[in-house]
Amino acid sequence: MKTVRTISELRQSIDYNKRVGFVPTMGNLHAGHLDLISTAKAQSQLVVASIFVNRLQFGPHEDFDSYPRTFFEDTRKLEASGCDVLFAPGEEDLYPVPQGFEVSPPDNLAGILEGEFRPGFFKGVCTIVLKLFNCVQPNVAFFGRKDYQQAMIVDHMVNQFALPVDIVKVPTRREVDGLAMSSRNGYLNDAERADAVQLYLVLCQMRESFKAGHNISTVEEEAKHHLQSRGWKPDYLTIRSALDLSPLSVIQKEGNPPPGCWIALGAARIGKTRLIDNLEFNVN
Repeated sequence: MKTVRTISELRQSIDYNKRVGFVPTMGNLHAGHLDLISTAKAQSQLVVASIFVNRLQFGPHEDFDSYPRTFFEDTRKLEASGCDVLFAPGEEDLYPVPQGFEVSPPDNLAGILEGEFRPGFFKGVCTIVLKLFNCVQPNVAFFGRKDYQQAMIVDHMVNQFALPVDIVKVPTRREVDGLAMSSRNGYLNDAERADAVQLYLVLCQMRESFKAGHNISTVEEEAKHHLQSRGWKPDYLTIRSALDLSPLSVIQKEGNPPPGCWIALGAARIGKTRLIDNLEFNVN
């Protein structure tokens, strides 16, 4: 694996006669990231990964300075997984001047759910992803489905800008107990880690209650109350259309749920750590 720091070095290291797969990350890699690398290897001929903790997507009171940086371990994992090129720029490489041009995604996608509780987050995500796409010039890029809203927004950005990049969304990798793998799981103490699976379990319960025909507002309130009773601080627990994240236009009454592709999404704090997760499902 070749590690490069600058955009010029990166482009000199890529054979553009091959199908180039790209996996953008912020480092502190876990098995979920390595699934992205494995999928990229299966669907492309040359795999590029990036490690860059993007300041633009962190709010003023979020964990940019304390975000785990484990570069040595990350490079070892990437090399063992078969990554061909690692792009690891510094801020001076990607932002040699202040980033005055930014990508602002539409509010109907970026102002809800994560965007409501993390204002500006998706602007930062879209700006860095577009910049990385321009640096790497991949044929295909791989994103995890745990960050469902993020992957959807990137997909829409690619379509609207007519970028020549296919977006592949890779299923969430979970721990044995069901907890979605996340770099922020490392913040959890032992007691918090033991209880962290409750976010996944409550999404499972929401899915089953919704499919059983229960009132959706009741389903969401019960899920929120369950986590609060265990000391969590939920931001949102909701069921939306998996196609565009829109809510039901009319609150569902008791009875059969509407057919289609649905997703239960949640974000909540346990201690000082904010976790997100989602669960996709179909109703026939």
